[in-house]
Amino acid sequence: MNLRTRRTVPYFLSLSFIVSARLVASPAGQSDARDSLSVSHLLSEGNEYAERLFDNQRALAKYLDALALDPKNDEVLWRISRTYTDIGEHLPTETDEDQTQQLQTYERALEYADKAIAANPASSMGFTRRAVAKSRIAIFRGVFEASDLVQEARDDLQKAVELDPQNSAAYHMLGRTHAKVSERPWIFRWVLGLGWASLEDAITHYERAIALRPDFIMYRLDCARALFELDEYAKAREQLQIIETLPTNDEDDDVFRQESKALLEKIREEEE
Repeated sequence: MNLRTRRTVPYFLSLSFIVSARLVASPAGQSDARDSLSVSHLLSEGNEYAERLFDNQRALAKYLDALALDPKNDEVLWRISRTYTDIGEHLPTETDEDQTQQLQTYERALEYADKAIAANPASSMGFTRRAVAKSRIAIFRGVFEASDLVQEARDDLQKAVELDPQNSAAYHMLGRTHAKVSERPWIFRWVLGLGWASLEDAITHYERAIALRPDFIMYRLDCARALFELDEYAKAREQLQIIETLPTNDEDDDVFRQESKALLEKIREEEE
């Protein structure tokens, strides 16, 4: 082998190594890109089923497919949690078996919310969905028998709004938590460490949620209920009348519209 050949061989070996390495690395990179696009596409499809078509089972299937591609995706995880909660809310509860299934569904929602927070400790929606799941379980068991869960839910919601001051769902759930706990006399709640709740604070949180998402019927209905309890009839009526003009954004909006009309009638009766 002459000198020129000896000098040329290492160069070609080196070039061959680089080309081979690129050929080996390329499919993995392309696969990651395809997976990312697939996750985004599956999330979009899941959101369409969950938020527009109100088909929770199909939404869940899409989210689970996305999770299989990206098991640490906190957005996928909290949306799965939300979907389990939505499914649980619409399960029958006539028999003990029905109720057990509903509780197990809420527990699955809690499991996935925990995973969302583990994947991203700064996930505002992860904390929100964990609070919702804990609240559903607490209501199932009895709010005042599960006061520890209620307190934990409130802490999660405060963390959620700290992480994202624009999180309307967290403000709404804070309002609901205050309103629900306020159903019992203060002295009874104080013994359980729940003396912090008040209808006035509930309304403050509801109004913040409404300011962030003014077209969501549930926020205004819950606010009107709290105002009604405080005999603030004019303000309650204002919220209820706006509801009549709002589009459907939730699978239960037709039910909420009926409840809104019923509350308007109660206000009329009180004012007569």
